[in-house]
Amino acid sequence: MSRAYGWNARMLLGFETTYGTPPNAGAFHVIPFVSSDLDSAQGLIESNVLGLGRDPTAPFQDVINVDGDVVVPVDLRNIGLWLKAMFGAPTTTGDDPYTHEFKSGAITLPSIAVEVGLPEIPDFPLFTGVRANSMAFNFARSGEAQITVGLIGQGETPQTVTRDANPSQADYTRFSQFQGSVKQGGQALGNVTSAALTYSNNLERIETIRDDGKIDGVDPGVASLSGNITVRYADTILMDAARAGTPIDLELSYIIDANRQLVIECHEVYLPKPKRSISGPNGIEASYDYQGAKDAVLGNMATITLINDVETY
Repeated sequence: MSRAYGWNARMLLGFETTYGTPPNAGAFHVIPFVSSDLDSAQGLIESNVLGLGRDPTAPFQDVINVDGDVVVPVDLRNIGLWLKAMFGAPTTTGDDPYTHEFKSGAITLPSIAVEVGLPEIPDFPLFTGVRANSMAFNFARSGEAQITVGLIGQGETPQTVTRDANPSQADYTRFSQFQGSVKQGGQALGNVTSAALTYSNNLERIETIRDDGKIDGVDPGVASLSGNITVRYADTILMDAARAGTPIDLELSYIIDANRQLVIECHEVYLPKPKRSISGPNGIEASYDYQGAKDAVLGNMATITLINDVETY
């Protein structure tokens, strides 16, 4: 009897033209991933019927929920597919290298179909009507760069064969934490020990009455940008901005070279005034849980620029 193994699992992603309708073969992409708990769940509701004895009557099925997190590496080419799902199609300029510019606050967002293949079984569940709810970045001094993408979908189609036997597959080039940087005002922000950023579309499930247990759709709410910066306390640059309630710009990036980079610009970030705790003889740290806001001049909260050799997303 064959058993399913993570090392042989395969994830495919394709963009839907009509919400909830997966694309045809030839439109899917192989997606490298670290882990996934994207799946559908359908609970049982306990019977409350009386008058038929002490033993309960059979429970009945509840609605279907499709959601979960997918952890993916921050790689040069495939990350653009997740950014498109999160922010919408980019504006692309240049000619190899191409510059793809994604902006926050899009009115409409694309939906995707995601297949998670377990060929040993065989089992190839296809999740449709999926939209990206959140994207979380974590910057550290060392290690592998990866993000967590929160997804919400409409339904699952069971399959025993893959929907696309010949999906496209981009060359894999991964960013590392060593290539990360944090800037403020165009200059490297010193003494940063860790940084995190989460952008959320705050999706809302449209739970209309249907006979198939599925939701009717997933609509975007008011977007949010939040995160954390931890610094060794060596100057008062951030503390002064926090005290004054003055917003700063924040740039987090992974850069291999001029032709291969991912830059996240947060145009207007507000810092709270944190406590400075002294717990021993070592260095003192301060941690700022920041929040982003729309820049009135630029018209959006964040801009993500991806430079690579992919012509279009």
